[in-house]
Amino acid sequence: MCWSATADLVAGAGIAAVGVACVTRAARGARPGDLPLAALPLLLGAHQIIEALVWRGDGGTGPATVAWAVIAMPLLALWMPVAVLCAAPTRARRRLLIPLAAGIATAAALSYSLATRTVTAEIRGHTVGYSLGLPQPELIVAGYFVATIGSLLLSGDRGLVRFGVLVAVGAAVCVALWQREYISTWCAFAAVCSVVLYFWVRRRSRPARRRSGPGSPGA
Repeated sequence: MCWSATADLVAGAGIAAVGVACVTRAARGARPGDLPLAALPLLLGAHQIIEALVWRGDGGTGPATVAWAVIAMPLLALWMPVAVLCAAPTRARRRLLIPLAAGIATAAALSYSLATRTVTAEIRGHTVGYSLGLPQPELIVAGYFVATIGSLLLSGDRGLVRFGVLVAVGAAVCVALWQREYISTWCAFAAVCSVVLYFWVRRRSRPARRRSGPGSPGA
């Protein structure tokens, strides 16, 4: 997140609170498959709170840095395509196997890198830069975006597609403005954008209205 530990902490707490509301509402609905995606703001809010600890520790290679990297890299690469697959309409599930396969491969590569390399965080003005020394980073980043953004764009749900477009635009802006810190800034942008999932969950959890007509009880 840009600016400071305080900004991360406040934003993270607010986003996590929205995540709790999303999960609560989804749990009361009739679509249990929506729960993993409804929990995304909760996960991303906690992620921002963890980054506040990275700020407090002045970067480095400590537990907060590792925890941040685990969530940002392999966990989200797998979480997103699985969550979208669970929530997507049946007609879209076959094509969602593509981002799922990309997510599995990317998460495996990132997990191996985290297990065999040291991730470091560096405070760079009002941003945080993370470095892992990934082999073939362009290929891994491409697989990551296919898994996360691609799953939303292929979901077959208008609300999720809009969310995917918003996150994709944020990724482009973050890469253009913060080439070395785009991982941190994009995760923060995605966390803020995930608040829109509350409205998606609210719409999905509403009972379908019966149309009045000759055969309806209210006719």
